[in-house]
Amino acid sequence: MDHPARRLRARLAEPGILIVPGVVDAITARLVEEAGFPAVYLTGAGLANAQFGLPDLGLIGLAEVAEQTVRIAEATSLPVIVDADTGYGNPLNVHRTVRVLERAGAAAIQLEDQVSPKRCGHFSGKQVIPCEEMVQKVRAAIEARRNPETVIIARTDALAIYGLEDAIVRAQRYWAAGADMIFVESPRDREQFLQIAHAVEAPLVANMVEGGHSPLLSAHDLEAMGYKVALFANTALRVALAAVREALAVLAREGSTATILDRLLSWEERQRLAGLPSWQALEERYRS
Repeated sequence: MDHPARRLRARLAEPGILIVPGVVDAITARLVEEAGFPAVYLTGAGLANAQFGLPDLGLIGLAEVAEQTVRIAEATSLPVIVDADTGYGNPLNVHRTVRVLERAGAAAIQLEDQVSPKRCGHFSGKQVIPCEEMVQKVRAAIEARRNPETVIIARTDALAIYGLEDAIVRAQRYWAAGADMIFVESPRDREQFLQIAHAVEAPLVANMVEGGHSPLLSAHDLEAMGYKVALFANTALRVALAAVREALAVLAREGSTATILDRLLSWEERQRLAGLPSWQALEERYRS
């Protein structure tokens, strides 16, 4: 059977940009697959928000991310890109992080150069580790992977702290250290996105955060600039939260869901999405 990491590398080698939505749970990953996307992104921020009710301040760890990676990887055939924050420590921690997340089913692992504990890339008050320390982490990640197809994504948050030039230097260093893709977080305008694309030869990741520091560019625009992956990390979560809040307001006001039945996923679709027909067929096989 073709490994998801190999399929992801094959897609990255093809022309065009990959639009990759973020998810926090298995059932949303199935929706991403059914919609025809090429991969799914386990967002660390979204996981902290949705599963723990916590902000993206480095408050969840490797075990919690690995547990959710297993669930998502088992629920979908799509390659799973996992946000592993800082790798949860020094290069030795990064080595273990890569091993654990590979076993959990990650096809790609994203690591960043913030200090630990990190914070959302679009929050103020970020700090980054020295460039050379992140180079060591990248090297550790490359050496740790058991599957050479596993994609290592190196992210730098230096732009917001030291400026574009420093971020570009770091991006180039991480690429030279062996990272498979480079992710410069939080460019402030279209011109910065263009400058990064012109200066960094690596396949590039762009992060589209609605309401964040970066302009909201289309995948078409990013592809024209030379980007390879467009992350929409928390779009699904935020749409879902808005819909849930509105539905609960109706329920509180009216004491019934009768007026919003047309906005609920049907009973049949819910069961199909959860895989009930295949489980029923399996049950029938065992009975015969």
